[in-house]
Amino acid sequence: MNSPSDRSGRPDGSDRSVPSPYRTLRPHGGYRRLRSFQVTQIIYDATVAFCDRFVDRRSRTHDQMVQAARSGRQNIAEGSRASATSSQTELKLVGVARASLDELLLDYEDFLRQRRLRQWAKDAPEALAVRRVAQPSSGPPDSSDSSDPAAAYSPWLRHPDPAVVANALICLIHQANYLLDQQLRALEQSFIQGGGYREQLHAARLETRSRQALSDPSVPSNSSDQPHVEPPACPKCAQPMVLRTARTGPQAGSHFWGCSAYPECKGTRPANP
Repeated sequence: MNSPSDRSGRPDGSDRSVPSPYRTLRPHGGYRRLRSFQVTQIIYDATVAFCDRFVDRRSRTHDQMVQAARSGRQNIAEGSRASATSSQTELKLVGVARASLDELLLDYEDFLRQRRLRQWAKDAPEALAVRRVAQPSSGPPDSSDSSDPAAAYSPWLRHPDPAVVANALICLIHQANYLLDQQLRALEQSFIQGGGYREQLHAARLETRSRQALSDPSVPSNSSDQPHVEPPACPKCAQPMVLRTARTGPQAGSHFWGCSAYPECKGTRPANP
């Protein structure tokens, strides 16, 4: 089974190969290669077919199950696209996908219980047979394969017995939830280590200004007048400071030390105490 993160190392399957100075947006997209998206696509299509076959089309349950299945898939895609500008939005949408699948899981369990149909135990032979399909040696093809990823599950999903179909979909929902849990952990780690889009823009701005200061002597920099002096620590948060130029006010044109964590921290020090 494919990892929730693809070869690029990004949880959303996007490419990090472009050098940072030339990127205008963070890596995003690539959701079709995510195993979580592939499984939820199967769940959505199979739920539409299940409801059309076994649930009254006029009932609220029919619409609720279809919408929950669609939400599980759609929010993975939207979260991947949103990652271009917001890690928090990406995390939120993947969390919504996870919650939608939990709602759908309860609907399938209700379907079986209310009709006094057997729900497979976790280690029942039938459940193990469905889970074996996802193993690397026999799992559904990845997105590079032109065949139908759901084909391997068709013996269960097209079965005439609604109990078999519902139980198989319960197995797939558990699999998708496991994958989404892994994806959420990977996204959280990526955010902790790399920060959000706003933080990365700020870091890129500081990096650009540092390069300009090195190449243009007229641009104020830490090394222009005091090449061996380390920047002071911010008096408010202890982060290293950056030499800045006042653009407005009575001190316009003068230099001062500003916190590198600005705008979250607005600590300053005079450039020449």
